[in-house]
Amino acid sequence: MIACDTYPIKERVTIMSDMMTNTAVSDEADFNATEGQYLVFFLDGQEYAIAIEFIVDIINVQPITKVPNCPDFVIGITNLRGKFVPIIDMRLRFGKPQVEYTDRTCIIVLEDMGESVGLVIDSVSEVIDLDDSQISPPPSFNQSYESRFIQGIGKAENGIKLILDCKTVLDDRLTEASEEDEE
Repeated sequence: MIACDTYPIKERVTIMSDMMTNTAVSDEADFNATEGQYLVFFLDGQEYAIAIEFIVDIINVQPITKVPNCPDFVIGITNLRGKFVPIIDMRLRFGKPQVEYTDRTCIIVLEDMGESVGLVIDSVSEVIDLDDSQISPPPSFNQSYESRFIQGIGKAENGIKLILDCKTVLDDRLTEASEEDEE
């Protein structure tokens, strides 16, 4: 398992990939070769994966300021290099019990279309490569709240990874609260 650091994500991905393959990065082009790469992390004992292309940073848990009238899973905001980033506890987002944070707990900072959000996860595991032939759509029989965030099922050498749909996590992060307020 890899501890969270404050390296920029592309450097950390390269370091993690190098650790797994014991090879050195040969040129700058390798930093941009993120298509098909996924960051694997643990949440409540389950392995999930996120496409590297959405990840801006991986940081240790920092002081988080609570914001009134937010859904329970939005635990507040943090200041990341002068930018305020909303923080979502993914355990709460998936309806799982909250646990105390450990030295392995990390915040994965995602960005899409200029919007950033931090996801609190239990621990970071590895970076894997998956091509389209290794990814299947999620089962249609599972209509749970958590399943709407699953883009696909990745078949890696060391097991199955649930691939998060980052656009849904970012675009849909406050929908549940809006629906509850209308009821």
